[in-house]
Amino acid sequence: MRQVGLEIPPKIDLTVLPVFQRDWARERIRMEILLIDDNPADVRMVRDGLKEALPEARLSVASDGVEAIRFLRREGHHSSAPRPDLIILDLRLPKKSGFDVLTEIKQDRALATIPVVVQSSSEEPIDIQRAYSLHANCYITKPAGFDEFTRTMRVLADFWVTVAKLPSGANQWNTN
Repeated sequence: MRQVGLEIPPKIDLTVLPVFQRDWARERIRMEILLIDDNPADVRMVRDGLKEALPEARLSVASDGVEAIRFLRREGHHSSAPRPDLIILDLRLPKKSGFDVLTEIKQDRALATIPVVVQSSSEEPIDIQRAYSLHANCYITKPAGFDEFTRTMRVLADFWVTVAKLPSGANQWNTN
């Protein structure tokens, strides 16, 4: 048996890959995002990070699990709420846990196709396993600082807008 040596590619600096060189300010992306998080500091960081990564996306915020479900089902004062193309969900929520919200979303035929990114401060394997067993589409740990948060939002935006194909067709580019 002949063994063939593998060449090790040169180290790649991910910060200079073309995906991160995109001129986000010129590219207009129509996307509705629902953030479900009760921590005002985290909401602000997500908002600011997304503003830089997806300046044309609309962000709606629900501060607890009950409000999130009402928003998604367009109940009460949420009757004209937009259907989100992507949901970013914290697990630790008042009134109804993120796990319960995820369960309701994925069991509702009208909502089940909306991708849900769980964003939690928990790195516990049991939480990660449970989120995926409830059909979360992605699990990320909340970054600590603004720069890391912005980078994470840019990577999420790039994946869900340019790589993934969303059922609602939200990731269509309209460059001006």
